[in-house]
Amino acid sequence: MYSIDKLLLENKAWASEKKADDPEYFERLAADTGVRGRLNFTVPMLAPSRPLARLVARASIGVTGSVDVAWEELAVGVAAHAVTRAAGIAPDLKELPPNAMARVTRTVRAIERNPEAAHTLGSLARQAGLSPYHFLRTFDRLTGVTPHQYVLHARLREAAVRLATEPGKVLDIALDCGFGDVSNFNRAFRAEFRANPRSFRQT
Repeated sequence: MYSIDKLLLENKAWASEKKADDPEYFERLAADTGVRGRLNFTVPMLAPSRPLARLVARASIGVTGSVDVAWEELAVGVAAHAVTRAAGIAPDLKELPPNAMARVTRTVRAIERNPEAAHTLGSLARQAGLSPYHFLRTFDRLTGVTPHQYVLHARLREAAVRLATEPGKVLDIALDCGFGDVSNFNRAFRAEFRANPRSFRQT
């Protein structure tokens, strides 16, 4: 069994906003996920399931600090899973509304124009005029990745172009492209391009 409180409270931003203790947040999320009526959490833990296992694995890896985890996206995913499981409903697989797809498409273009900006799930969802749950679901189904992953790939592409065309220091390019930590930049760059930034520049 997975403890919802333990997993959600691992996220400092989530805990500081006290969303894990906010019944109104769960009520809004329930409405977004299609749950009607009052939520009734009969147990304090969720039984293991394939979709939850993926979320828990991402959280476990993030807690070790070995990779950068989009905690806000992860928290929304776990909360949505908890809400739908408590209501006994299956995940929503219906077609996405065209207006939501258009809003998310505009957000994707904004990320491409300015990948180094501080793109959080909340800010992107507000920009699109959607709830974080609907934005995350629509973004993932439209692009095949989460917003955090998309921003990471856009930043890495920008860094690769700049490394190939500019003489600046690797550290300066990493910081200019939105990476706050050079070790995370090096790790992500190596994973994406199978070369570290310095050797990539020399090819």
